[in-house]
Amino acid sequence: MVLPEIVRSLGEVVIRTTIVYVVVFVLLRIAGKRQLGQLSMLGLVVLLLISNGVQNAMIGDDTSLLAGLVSAITLLAVDRGIDWLASRHPWLNGRLQGEPRELVRNGVVDEVAMKRERIDMDELHAALRANGVEHPEEVRLAMLETNGSISVIPLGSGGGSGAAATAS
Repeated sequence: MVLPEIVRSLGEVVIRTTIVYVVVFVLLRIAGKRQLGQLSMLGLVVLLLISNGVQNAMIGDDTSLLAGLVSAITLLAVDRGIDWLASRHPWLNGRLQGEPRELVRNGVVDEVAMKRERIDMDELHAALRANGVEHPEEVRLAMLETNGSISVIPLGSGGGSGAAATAS
């Protein structure tokens, strides 16, 4: 039995779109949390060019409205499916989202973590200033969160029950 050409074509769009989603996700995950926390002008340009560059890879030669809609629906379905799986499997959620990384504890900057996350001292100081802190020595805890923001708890703040200020 031969499938009608449109069904075969749209099935190919679903497969291509799923592959592109996974590859782009992996590439962005490798790029690191900080790259996504606050897009610079260059980061925005890269993101726009990636989206434009992968468009043809997702829909192939079929530039019809239907192929575009199938691609968009596939992206949303794959995203929801991954969210659903991650919400039921904490180990998978940790792999997909990553883990927060400690940057400063009790005034001491973890330079290895800073280097690993590709955060320079200027970025750390900007996040501290955004949270009303001038120097790392005044910080009880600064964490790079999984969304790329930096949470800061000043030394003078109480125990772990207080809310931390966050800078992106």
